[in-house]
Amino acid sequence: MQTEARVRVVEGGGSSHKLVSRHHQTPSQHHRSQIGALSQLIAGGVAGAVSKTCTAPLARLTILFQVQGMHSDVSTLKKASIWREASRIVSEEGFRAFWKGNLVTIVHRLPYSSISFYSFERYKNVGHETNFGSDVFVRLAGGGLAGITAASATYPLDLVRTRLSAQRNVNYYRGIWHALRTISKEEGVFGLYKGLGACLLGVGPNLAISFSVYDTVRSYWQLQRPDDSTVMVSLACGSLSGIASSTVSFPLDLVRRRMQLEGAGGRAPVYKTGVFGTFGHILRAEGVRGLYRGILPEYYKVVPSIGIVFMTYEKLKQVLSGIEAC
Repeated sequence: MQTEARVRVVEGGGSSHKLVSRHHQTPSQHHRSQIGALSQLIAGGVAGAVSKTCTAPLARLTILFQVQGMHSDVSTLKKASIWREASRIVSEEGFRAFWKGNLVTIVHRLPYSSISFYSFERYKNVGHETNFGSDVFVRLAGGGLAGITAASATYPLDLVRTRLSAQRNVNYYRGIWHALRTISKEEGVFGLYKGLGACLLGVGPNLAISFSVYDTVRSYWQLQRPDDSTVMVSLACGSLSGIASSTVSFPLDLVRRRMQLEGAGGRAPVYKTGVFGTFGHILRAEGVRGLYRGILPEYYKVVPSIGIVFMTYEKLKQVLSGIEAC
């Protein structure tokens, strides 16, 4: 969820001019703008899938560290390390196990991108038409609402991804559809939405921090070094904003992951309260450190993730623009 916010921040800009000029478009111009929007949607979805696949090993390590405190003695968790866990995965599960849950991540990308892209345009248009505020505020609010809409609509896939990724030697869930059917049967339909509250609580702050840090750092950078490459500035600022938003929103992300695993595989629930009760339980049992288990692989994932998305997105836009021009 965090990556989508960062990418939208890096790609943002020029929205108000497009909105003002839309009323004066001819039918052919409107048709071309729709094609352009479709190209952006396809490019964004494919770029996100490529980035997720490339960084999947780090993403799985993050999830495994995040959920370790649920059924383990806290004293043993202090000995955990990225290298030791990676070695364990290779020796016990095989090299391909680094990509456990990646297929559902890719399946999740298209509907998430489509809903996010479409709802962002709708929310943004409503904001401008009602003079809701400045363009920056409208984009920020529209992005937050679009993130909430897309996350709510596609949340079951995110939950399935966590459960598949968290499996170690024994695979209770054999795939996407088997997981969806099993969870619905054993835990009810609402079982597919465990942890949704923590997810939605994190969308707004994540986007706000990404947007504000990116905008502040980029403005200062361009003021001090106006001749630097725009692409490099965007990548650097996007990475810094990603690290900042990850640091602030990571505890909520960890709470979401643990709530998603409540009752998984027939295990007894660990946290029987809501988001804040779970947060307090982890804080009391594991301390502040417990809320940041897995933060290192998350940090390592930020720069390559944004770089791959940015480069793939721009390349695909060039290819699709050439196809549209034919």
